Amino acid sequence: MPPTPLTRQIAARIVDHIREERAPEGTRLVERALAEHLRVSRSPVRRALRLLEDDGVVAPTERGGYTVLRAGDQLAAPDGDGDTDTEPYLRIAADRLDGVLPDRVTENALGRRYGLAPAQLARILRRVHAEGWIERLPGYGWEFQPVLTSQRAYEDQYRFRLTIEPAALLEPTFVVDRRAVEEVRAQQQELADGRIRSVDDAELFDLNRAFHETIMSCSGNAFFADALRRVDTLRRLMEYRRTLPRDRALVRAREHVALADLVLAERLPEASAAMRRHLETVGEEKISGQAPGVTR
Repeated sequence: MPPTPLTRQIAARIVDHIREERAPEGTRLVERALAEHLRVSRSPVRRALRLLEDDGVVAPTERGGYTVLRAGDQLAAPDGDGDTDTEPYLRIAADRLDGVLPDRVTENALGRRYGLAPAQLARILRRVHAEGWIERLPGYGWEFQPVLTSQRAYEDQYRFRLTIEPAALLEPTFVVDRRAVEEVRAQQQELADGRIRSVDDAELFDLNRAFHETIMSCSGNAFFADALRRVDTLRRLMEYRRTLPRDRALVRAREHVALADLVLAERLPEASAAMRRHLETVGEEKISGQAPGVTR
């Protein structure tokens, strides 16, 4: 299962922490201390550390826990090129959605087509793989995974979400993960306070996806949570083309903040009703095309 947007965000913040502290190789990372520093619960920190292990940033120890495998000064340089990846990343996404790219591709072919150096292409492929719409083939090459491409499928996913997301808030096993909800609430408050004007569409999708998946994970129902993650992976590329104008996106961010407040107050029936209204209105805007061009 690909990592969730929240896991990727926390992993990036752990990398920033390692870089800021200029931590040398072998520095022990304490899960509880990281959770307190990042103001999140320990579970997402644990998942983020596993992701960083896969990326070769940290390594597990024999006694449990992790140590820094790549020193902070080694992490600073590659991160500086991140902004230059956005344009080719979006071109690849658009070409995949338009059916221009075949199901199976090689790194050489992608590098030639988009004029990418090996290091830059590797970063982009790591991102696409983490987002769940490409998988490495055994031995050689990559294979794109299914995504939503039709208007009918796009409408159906909103109807599905209208069924499961409000219902999840009423599950008898629903338990509020306060730190996780406070974390995504703070992200949405930043958007409502003005960041909505500068964030790009891909990051906005991830922030909004993290919000909804965090609420869903509190349901205690693994089937609900897994279903939403799968739908979110499938709809990502279409959402890039159905981004709401920033004034409408601002409204949605404020709705997310209000929703989080209801959840934190454990007013779950009200939160369920608010979730339904939220999904109904944003779905209508996107499906009708009246607001061309933030996700959710």
